Amino acid sequence: MHWTQNYDPLGSPTLTTLCAALPLLVLLGAIGFVQMRAHLAALLGLSMALLVSLFVFRMPLPCVVSAAAYGAAYGLMPIGWIILNLLFLYQMTVKHGSFASLREHLRSIVPDRRIQLLLVAFSFGAFFEGAAGFGTPVAITAAILIQLGFSPLQASVYTLIANTAPVAYGALGTPIVALSGVTDINVLSLSAMVGRQLPFFTAIIPFWVVAVYSGVRGLMGVWPAALAAGLGFAIPQFLISNYHGPWLVDIAGSICSLSAILVLLKYWRPGDPHYAAAEVEQAESKNTTLSRAEVARGWAPWILLATVIFLWGLPPVKNTLKQISEPKLPVPGLHQVVSRGYPVVAKPTVERPTKPEAAVFEFNWLSATGSGILVAAILAGLLMRFSLAEMLRVYVETLIQVRFSLVTIAAMLALGFVTKYSGADATLGLALARTGVLYPFFGTLLGWLGVALTGSNTSSNVLFGSLQSITASQAGISPTLMAAANCTGGVMGKMVNAQSIVVAATATNYYGHEGLILRRVFLHSLFFATLVGMFVVLQAYVYPFTCLVVR
Repeated sequence: MHWTQNYDPLGSPTLTTLCAALPLLVLLGAIGFVQMRAHLAALLGLSMALLVSLFVFRMPLPCVVSAAAYGAAYGLMPIGWIILNLLFLYQMTVKHGSFASLREHLRSIVPDRRIQLLLVAFSFGAFFEGAAGFGTPVAITAAILIQLGFSPLQASVYTLIANTAPVAYGALGTPIVALSGVTDINVLSLSAMVGRQLPFFTAIIPFWVVAVYSGVRGLMGVWPAALAAGLGFAIPQFLISNYHGPWLVDIAGSICSLSAILVLLKYWRPGDPHYAAAEVEQAESKNTTLSRAEVARGWAPWILLATVIFLWGLPPVKNTLKQISEPKLPVPGLHQVVSRGYPVVAKPTVERPTKPEAAVFEFNWLSATGSGILVAAILAGLLMRFSLAEMLRVYVETLIQVRFSLVTIAAMLALGFVTKYSGADATLGLALARTGVLYPFFGTLLGWLGVALTGSNTSSNVLFGSLQSITASQAGISPTLMAAANCTGGVMGKMVNAQSIVVAATATNYYGHEGLILRRVFLHSLFFATLVGMFVVLQAYVYPFTCLVVR
């Protein structure tokens, strides 16, 4: 059996586009406005995606079922696996008391919550994005912010906003590498092009996060720290992406950002006593004098986690673990059955025929980031003197805690995969691509939409990278510019992606309030996506911004 996607099965681009958008509208409407529980909303959105794929896009039933199962499996491994094991570690540190030591130490060295936001949500989160990605930074930093006294809603919102700047180069540059693979554009050219767009916004994000928390008045008291955090990340981001490549951008940038803030704090303390005094007094009132052993006890599990995740993600280590045991399972009824059509891919020729879409589930049980987290959690548990029976009991408790979140993520990924293999996602993309001279703006929003749909910058690049390149060539615009714009615009969609919101809600024990989180971050996401789109327009048409385009 072979099936080729049809991007206008109803013979009306407008009507087909509306139908393609129905699953997403149902999902976001149920979460954001009806305030339905996330797992029920995800199942409802999945049901709509199944109906649209079957009766509008005429996708064969075996393909629909297989795509949904494939997406659900991918949702559980690697994403759900990361969340489960990360919260397992977190619960052990809470029960042991080491998290309280970490919290008190952070409060003692950085009592002002505005700077805590910069250190934890922005700089610390960027390290985990660069080392692992896939929801890891959101889960870790949200959990830490909760322990520092932020409310669940605050921790979720600020973490989602902060986790934008590093996304394009996350997981050791995986989104850029994937984008190069589907566009045949040199990976170093794409890395450099994204590195000439994103740093402008990277420098803004720390100011924005603090302003959302404390208002403009509160921001004025800590603007040097926001500047140090932003430039400490943006400058290495530009230099490394342009002169080395995408692989170490986030790791180096996060370390430079953290170092810049800590060095600044040796010579400067926050101003604005009317705001900061209350924060400092509140923090100091809870502080106790910690011994070096208590400080070490607080930091040890998280240093261990960071070390294991970093080593686990290194290409030689990951490739070795894959070779040891990673079965690749072709998905029955889907693997090499579905083909994309023009203009999503180039017109087929005798020399270059259209290749059917692969659908291979890599059961990466050993090389997955979640497995590295589990190893770190077990080692940390032994370090904290938990017995194996106690660790097992905590693990079962954690599994019960996240059960609905796992259902939600599985259903959302199933929705995304059904949308992808049916061609509904490409229909939405083509609608944005048919915008003439405004294509650089709407092409950037296409990247934003791709991440909002799939939850992954990598997936969005794979989904729309070829379309961006082809459409840009037809419009006389640099394909490198628009492929990079898909990636840069996509990072702003990470705030409103349903999976990220569920991860944040789960990590903060705020499950059931995903709609409130979505409403709080949506306008921020759209605003930044619009800014990126305007910047890409300038790069496409207006001197001297055109000089920034990689040829």
